[in-house]
Amino acid sequence: MNSIKCVSPIDGSIYAERTLQSLNQATDNINKATSAQVAWAALPLEERIAVVQAGVAAVGAMNNEIVPELAWQMGRPVRYGGEFGGFEERASHMANIAKSALAPIEVSNDKQFKRYIQRVPHGLVLVIAPWNYPYMTAVNTVAPALIAGNAVVLKHASQTPLVGERMAKAFHSAGVPEDVFVNLFIDHDTTASLIAANHFGFVNFTGSVKGGKAIEAAASGTFTSLGLELGGKDPGYVMEDADLDAAVDTLIDGAMFNSGQCCCGIERIYVAQQLFDTFVERAVEIVSNYTLGNPLDEATTLGPMANVRFANLVRSQIADAVDQGAMPHITTFPTDDGGTYLSPQILTNVSHDMRIMREESFGPVVGIMPVESDEQAVALMNDSEFGLTASLWTQDIDRAISIGERITTGTVFMNRCDYLDPALCWTGCKNTGRGGALSEIGYHNLTRPKSFHLKRA
Repeated sequence: MNSIKCVSPIDGSIYAERTLQSLNQATDNINKATSAQVAWAALPLEERIAVVQAGVAAVGAMNNEIVPELAWQMGRPVRYGGEFGGFEERASHMANIAKSALAPIEVSNDKQFKRYIQRVPHGLVLVIAPWNYPYMTAVNTVAPALIAGNAVVLKHASQTPLVGERMAKAFHSAGVPEDVFVNLFIDHDTTASLIAANHFGFVNFTGSVKGGKAIEAAASGTFTSLGLELGGKDPGYVMEDADLDAAVDTLIDGAMFNSGQCCCGIERIYVAQQLFDTFVERAVEIVSNYTLGNPLDEATTLGPMANVRFANLVRSQIADAVDQGAMPHITTFPTDDGGTYLSPQILTNVSHDMRIMREESFGPVVGIMPVESDEQAVALMNDSEFGLTASLWTQDIDRAISIGERITTGTVFMNRCDYLDPALCWTGCKNTGRGGALSEIGYHNLTRPKSFHLKRA
């Protein structure tokens, strides 16, 4: 394979094609980035921050072109306006905390000793970004890595090849040297070879569990630091004292937005028995009123899935669940073409014996179960190989904290879901992966500690 092709989910056409770099070509670019990083890291922190913020603004200036490009590449409806709001929020927060997050930790400075711990850049950071939120997921690492003094190599998903090009163009126009922020088109084998050759101080990967294992295997023996955000099966739990209307609206949006293709999307919901029937009734009403169609149409609220194989996986999970007794509540939409355009679905009478409640779906489907107690809900929420987020719905914050402390997950939400707060560490556990992005902890992962123990003469 000498090129990558973005097959548009809108109509199956080839929307973009890019030539792949060979291992030698990629290595040459990486060697240049490694050399250029030294001068970049030597710039004052304030200067790096200003240049990165200018790069973010340059991406924003492209938004009118970016929004339809995203629709063509991965299917998100244009009515939602792209990702610049979250993109800017995350980058701006990391810029605002950089001075304090990267400040030396002073241990002592007296007549005998000066002792402190510096945060120094790894050198070269590889970002392997996904297609589902291609700008926001990439900037989580790109912006703070550059601010911290690293050079960055970005390898974007083949479904969204124009994203890496646009980000590189924007940041270069703002003053980031071309060799300091490099966008590469490379295949999996070349990526693995570059990691195995120990070119990178840090690798951030967002994608599948299988992909995460491949990254770990490639890095084996190199001692490369890794940040891995992998699969998810995020639960919501609606307690008997919840604001029911808010819970239904938010959790169903969290399950269906972006055609369910959200890292922290809601994939299973547990509802207190006394609220269950009403919750399901209102959820079905919401989803039945969606408009599935061409994402370039402003009337479309649910676009196609990014690839037909993703849609077919969800169809398979739904069919298996129905065969085992699950009850589907949504009639097939007339625009469901059996390909990328997939009808949303709500299932009840589900159990954890079904794939739909165990496997990541990453599509517009959710299973809903009644529960009789917090203990049952906690046991079900923890009955998963994944641990990214959990969403708790109650008026009692102490109850939410108590339950949250018993859930094995990276983030606990109360009365909201499907949001990434850049002031908090974005992290997961179990097969969701390891590491932490954003917040001050994100800077800790993008740098290494260096201790100074200086004895005065």
